[in-house]
Amino acid sequence: MAALGDPAAATRAPGDEEGGARSGADLTLEHVTKEFGAFTAVDDLELTIPSGSFFALLGPSGCGKTTTLRMVAGLEHPTSGRVLIGGRDVTRTRAHERPVNTVFQSYALFPHLSVVENVAFGLRRRRAPDPLGKARDALELVELPHLADRRPAQLSGGQQQRVALARAIVNNPAVLLLDEPLGALDLKLRRQMQVELKRIQTEVGLTFVHVTHDQEEAMTMADTVAVMNAGRIEQMGSPAELYELPRTAFVANFLGQSNLLRGTVVENGAATLGVDVDGRRVRVPTARSVSTTGTVLVGVRPEKLHLLRAGDQAPESCNVLGPGRVTDVSFSGVSTQYQVHVPGLGTLGVFVQNILGGAGAALGEEVHLACAIKHTFALDGAEDATSGAVRLDARDV
Repeated sequence: MAALGDPAAATRAPGDEEGGARSGADLTLEHVTKEFGAFTAVDDLELTIPSGSFFALLGPSGCGKTTTLRMVAGLEHPTSGRVLIGGRDVTRTRAHERPVNTVFQSYALFPHLSVVENVAFGLRRRRAPDPLGKARDALELVELPHLADRRPAQLSGGQQQRVALARAIVNNPAVLLLDEPLGALDLKLRRQMQVELKRIQTEVGLTFVHVTHDQEEAMTMADTVAVMNAGRIEQMGSPAELYELPRTAFVANFLGQSNLLRGTVVENGAATLGVDVDGRRVRVPTARSVSTTGTVLVGVRPEKLHLLRAGDQAPESCNVLGPGRVTDVSFSGVSTQYQVHVPGLGTLGVFVQNILGGAGAALGEEVHLACAIKHTFALDGAEDATSGAVRLDARDV
């Protein structure tokens, strides 16, 4: 019986018990475009996902991430371009002939079969040896061996999700596709499953491609995140890189929250830029600036802002904005979120961690805002500062 992490089994095409060479495989998209009539869902996409990595395609509804996943799975064919798995061109290969399995948000378990028979179903169809033994190994991996004889209706949503994952992994795909797999779970269970999915991916060493609109999911689990917008990748990198140093307004707004202030560069130094923001001088590290001349968008994350009440001193090496007035206070447990209106700049968000407890700024109170220069960034001023807002009426493609 081949182990789940058996390098000789992991890249086998369905039905091939002897082929394959390693666990997981590179996934490459070469100039992939998908058009539906006059609508371009995916636009000249180039992407390489290394073998054994946990990769996330992140974006709002309608950005093209689901269409991209369906082209990898063989459920859609590109209008142009190529899809390669492990160096093999599978662009025109049928879905069932690809070394790929998909876990969907709807688990699609067979209600009349036991858990172990659900997991063994694909193995039986391709007449793999010892299907029940392999299925029980997969249930061990997802920590559900004690539920092998139950029916899906007797399981919780999280347990059903694990069974669906075991059913996909047991076939040793070269690439495992995850299409919003945690969307049907409640918040607490979803967070638990994020940790479990990462553990399982690390243990089996398969190439995971996770499609999601949930920023927390992508940042919690993925080694690399690609933020998609209008069929193209806006920026790709580690979660920390994308969050700390976004390169477009869309990424800054969609991945977390950002305060973006329009200003004009008036000093262009080797280390820092001097930016005039409505008559206030703000400094930005040159190395953290997409544009270094003309109009720019100065950005700062809400948790990087210090809220200064009367008598408070600003920390060293900070930009200071204000005065402003607190227009909203929202306590969320680990932090308190403030909205502060600064005349000429608009309303800025501020997250203050609740470390010491006690009273914070009150609604209507006058405050100043300070941010360390090293935490600011500057984007192209020609961009829409509101880009990245999620459209609730968009169609997911």
